[in-house]
Amino acid sequence: MMLMTKPLCCTQGDYTINVDASCLVMTTEILRSMLYRGSEVMREVKWVIFDEVHYMRDKERGVVWEEVMILLPHSVRYVFLSATIPNALQFAEWIAHLHSQPCHVVYTDYRPTPLHHYMFGAGSTGFHLVVDERGQFKPSGFERATANTAKAAAAKSARGGGRGGGGRGGRGGGSRGPSDCFKLVRTVVSMGMEPLIVFAFGKKIVERLAEEMSSLELTSDVERQNITAIYENAVQTLSDDDQKLPQVESMLPLLQRGIAVHHSGLLPLLKELVEILFQV
Repeated sequence: MMLMTKPLCCTQGDYTINVDASCLVMTTEILRSMLYRGSEVMREVKWVIFDEVHYMRDKERGVVWEEVMILLPHSVRYVFLSATIPNALQFAEWIAHLHSQPCHVVYTDYRPTPLHHYMFGAGSTGFHLVVDERGQFKPSGFERATANTAKAAAAKSARGGGRGGGGRGGRGGGSRGPSDCFKLVRTVVSMGMEPLIVFAFGKKIVERLAEEMSSLELTSDVERQNITAIYENAVQTLSDDDQKLPQVESMLPLLQRGIAVHHSGLLPLLKELVEILFQV
């Protein structure tokens, strides 16, 4: 996010909203591109706010963050946000040396939203609390989780192997039974802990996992009607050809059940639609 000297602008490469705003929201890659091109906008930038600055440690994206921090003018001031950066003092010293300006580290152990760590073993039927909100390790939960995993592995071996809990599992079921992901989501929903986000590496994997959830019904009749109305209003803005795309036509049945996919291969409109519905 960049603060200059009008309301908010959002740019994601796919589209830009309110380009003349005084507050710009963009990815680090877009900011780097602007610095490379010598964009006139950079002359007006006074503050740059980096969220999740620990991404500097990422093998693929880290170099982008580092280049941006090096290329930004010395006149710019910075705010770096992170809940997991391990070497904050060392990082602050580097920034201070790089731009000849002080960099203050503000640290707190307080967490507004309590964090609980649960363990779900491959092939098991539930998950167990292993670290509570105070950071205390729970040996009993860990032992139950590992015991369930061992039991599931033994049962799998007795059946003669197979692809295991990570297999396709059909639509939340099938001849091999539900996948681990389906069982995990079903357990979370049964405990009233939704909404939830499942991360997976790969667009096809994301779409397959969403299809496996098709037997779940997470919305009421009224919610399904509202979702359908919002979807239809949004899709009407697309061209006739885009409305016939598989990703557009397959999205509504998922959304009506309270399930959605979100990845870089989707049309910008669909990504925005999913983000809006997740918040309401």
